[in-house]
Amino acid sequence: MPSLIDIRRRIRSVKNTQQITKAMKMVSAAKLRRAQERVIAARPYAAMLKRVLSNVAAAAAGNEEVSNTPLLKERAEARIQLVVFTSDRGLAGAFNGNLIKAAQRFIEDRPNVQIELELIGRKGRDFFRRRTYTISGDYIGLLNKPAYTDASGIARKIIDRFANEEIDSVYVIYNEFKSVIAQKLLMEKILPVAAPPGDPIDYIFEQPVEEMLASLLPKYVEVQFYTAMLETAAAEHAARMTAMDSATSNAADVIENLTLYMNRVRQASITREIIEVVSGASALE
Repeated sequence: MPSLIDIRRRIRSVKNTQQITKAMKMVSAAKLRRAQERVIAARPYAAMLKRVLSNVAAAAAGNEEVSNTPLLKERAEARIQLVVFTSDRGLAGAFNGNLIKAAQRFIEDRPNVQIELELIGRKGRDFFRRRTYTISGDYIGLLNKPAYTDASGIARKIIDRFANEEIDSVYVIYNEFKSVIAQKLLMEKILPVAAPPGDPIDYIFEQPVEEMLASLLPKYVEVQFYTAMLETAAAEHAARMTAMDSATSNAADVIENLTLYMNRVRQASITREIIEVVSGASALE
């Protein structure tokens, strides 16, 4: 049976841990508020740009010059670029684990395809670097303060590789922010841009459509990467806030149980001492 000193020491240790988790929850809550505002502000623009681009591509589908646009060319997927967005820090529950498992399943489902990984976030980089995966690039610290210039740099690199036919398609995996307690794992195909189903819209173009697409397509890819960074950052803070709230609650339960156990040990010790005193007094009579 542990002594009272050992139990008190453990209670102090759990209380210190509880203070840390409570502080981390408050920090994540403050960061989540700002990250959520940026995500909500960026979503309408990204959705509209995607819809406009898809409609323009569909309307110009019969144009021979448009069909030769590099970023619209459909090719057999022999070489795939997979972009994985993870966080730089842990203590966020299953946030990073789910992303990594999804990336592994994606690779395992395509055994005859050459897949290269572009890794944004320390957790994903550390995991895949220790294993036999082909990594084309990795980035650390971008999700602390997501910037459009960082997303643009990554997107330009991916665009150049696709246009030069070094890769045949581009997929991204990230967590979409839904609420404080829910994140949705998304896997999206970024390149080549697919035309929406249904009848094409009859547009009247004031400039050559190939010039319009040459301007819209890179912007679309950049915005998709930037949106993925914003969504991942917000989802990370939400996941960490939830995880730290659960850890704080669990610490309170542990403290309560340890306190009850300590009281039982102390009661047993007092009872034993009383019995020893009474027994000793009886022996002297």
